[in-house]
Amino acid sequence: MALGIRKEDTVRVMAGKYKGRAGRVLKVDMDKGAVLIEKINLIKKHMKPNKTYTQGGIIEKEAPINLSNVMLVCPKCGAPTRIGATVYEGGKKSRTCKKCKEVID
Repeated sequence: MALGIRKEDTVRVMAGKYKGRAGRVLKVDMDKGAVLIEKINLIKKHMKPNKTYTQGGIIEKEAPINLSNVMLVCPKCGAPTRIGATVYEGGKKSRTCKKCKEVID
């Protein structure tokens, strides 16, 4: 498993239309290099009635944002930061904040 941004992390958008807004990560797609962030980059999609959307109509949903445009917000210092890796003696890795040097998880 790659270190970096994971599901349920809080991230801040650093570039694009939603620059400066923060939200919770709903999904990470490493193949495409994109993330879905709650209530950010919303699009309107016209849906026909089906089993999941019995009413049909226009729905709003999140669209993916490129991973290069977001940064993890450190839960300790509250600032957007790069992510470092710390390897312990047992071979276990953990993510660390590059600004305050605290372990993220």
